[in-house]
Amino acid sequence: MVFRIAQISDTHLSGSKPYFVANFRKVASHIAQAGADLVLHTGDVSLDGSAQEDDLIAARRLHAATGLPLRFIPGNHDIGESQDAPDVAGPPRLSRATRERYLRHFGRDYWCLAVPGWRILAINDFLLGSNLAAAHEQICAVRAAARGVRLALFTHRPLFHVSPGDAEIGGRFLNPRPRAELLAALGELAPALIASGHVHQFVSKDGLAGPGSRQIWAPATSFVLPATRQPHYGLRSTGYVEHVLTPDGRHFSRLVPVPGLDCPSLADYPEAYAQYLNAGPC
Repeated sequence: MVFRIAQISDTHLSGSKPYFVANFRKVASHIAQAGADLVLHTGDVSLDGSAQEDDLIAARRLHAATGLPLRFIPGNHDIGESQDAPDVAGPPRLSRATRERYLRHFGRDYWCLAVPGWRILAINDFLLGSNLAAAHEQICAVRAAARGVRLALFTHRPLFHVSPGDAEIGGRFLNPRPRAELLAALGELAPALIASGHVHQFVSKDGLAGPGSRQIWAPATSFVLPATRQPHYGLRSTGYVEHVLTPDGRHFSRLVPVPGLDCPSLADYPEAYAQYLNAGPC
């Protein structure tokens, strides 16, 4: 039988700033009706959980109320910016304290799940290149998971924009050193599916990480970023992605439009991240 994953991302939920809760509920309701074996959230579950634990609590309660079969990995707004990100006004940096808060409310920040013909590997890409002890433990888990099986890899940030050799250092994609560390741990055979969020645009690219590999960037359920704040990479839209994994190793991914789902711009909600002045959420 096929295994169906509903990938949601960048819900940006908060109790005190509930701007994007209605969109989340519409998406959750659509998934409940369509059905999924797993709902995999690729991060930025909360609006500002790395700084405000109440946002983590509110986001967890909203997800628990859906009754869906959920698993999570963190985004920068849940666990903090990566330690190698440029110095800009924004969420706190990843630390032992921010990670422990996330773990209290959402459980493991990296994990592996075996399904017929596949292994689903979901990682905390903010651990890569960090000084936390869990960084080494995660790399060991990646090496073990990548052995001898068809792999579907889920991260918050895309691995790169153009190619694995990208030299750009920033916050939108994995930076060169942690990306090289991850790719080395994955070994010579690239994951057949690499799925991420973070960019708030839908992108589907074949072959860039290796022969037979496909990258999918899921849109946010919450909002898009205006063109003045972010380059054009793909489709600026809200929604979620469905991935179908077959026991014989094939896979299919599609953007799922949700009827009645709003597609607001963050520019319409300046108070959402007013505490970070001009820093964007991605």
